[in-house]
Amino acid sequence: MPLSIKNLPKEEILLQPGHAACPGCPIGIGLRIVGKVLGKRTVIVVPACCTSIIQGPYPYSAIKVPLVNVIFAASAAVASGIASAFEAMGVRDVNVVVWAGDGGTADIGLQALSGAAERNDNIIYICYDNEAYMNTGIQRSSSTPYKAWTTTTVTGKQEFKKNVPAIVAQHRIPYVATASIGYPLDFAEKLQKASKIKGFKYIHLLAPCPVGWRFDPSLTIEVGKLAVLTGLWPLYEVENGVFRLTSISLGLLDKSRRVPVEKYLRLQGRFKHITDEDIKVYEEYVDQLWEVLRKLHGKKIV
Repeated sequence: MPLSIKNLPKEEILLQPGHAACPGCPIGIGLRIVGKVLGKRTVIVVPACCTSIIQGPYPYSAIKVPLVNVIFAASAAVASGIASAFEAMGVRDVNVVVWAGDGGTADIGLQALSGAAERNDNIIYICYDNEAYMNTGIQRSSSTPYKAWTTTTVTGKQEFKKNVPAIVAQHRIPYVATASIGYPLDFAEKLQKASKIKGFKYIHLLAPCPVGWRFDPSLTIEVGKLAVLTGLWPLYEVENGVFRLTSISLGLLDKSRRVPVEKYLRLQGRFKHITDEDIKVYEEYVDQLWEVLRKLHGKKIV
């Protein structure tokens, strides 16, 4: 049965009321979806990130399932160890999930992520990508986009963001997907699929941060949708090496159906300094990206 809001559990299985997330924080939304799809037989591994604060101060916790807090670089390695322990005990009905930000994934945790992927360890790795080190003061990461303001790129970052899903896909793992908090059912369906596959599964979730991106907290879902509708954040999956656009029904292969990139950028204070020339660069980037995606759709790429 296709997932819908109606057939997701009403019970808040993972994240409980009283957590410490900021208003409009996408992390709370994402964790609630993870809990509703994966259920109570789940262990969460969290490196240093915003979620370390959101879960609540010891001895209290807003997380209802077993959770392991680990150092920045070690989340994939720790999750691999937990999964191996369950395997040794004959326990095969527990989802071992890494829930890490882009700093702990694209930068500091990349080596452990690559190692776990190369071994095809039986875990689900979810990167919630808020495109900077938000918990420590909005410093740039390699996932920060071109021209975005952070406290360490005050005139705008000069590089485009690192394509981590593509890097992970090259490890020939069984499942890689992108998702956006603006399309929660798409995220839920990909989680459900990942939970039924043995081996390393990776989901890269765009998680717009009202504080770091400088937009009104009521607009989190709208910003997440616009990232997709402008073509800047394509939704896709790579299953057993075959690339498939999961946003094909949105018609984004047709350039005329994409929302202008400027609408997305102007909604965020972190881009308030951008020029018309910068916007043109973004438009060209999106056009080139979708020409590549058009050729990849339905093809085996690894």
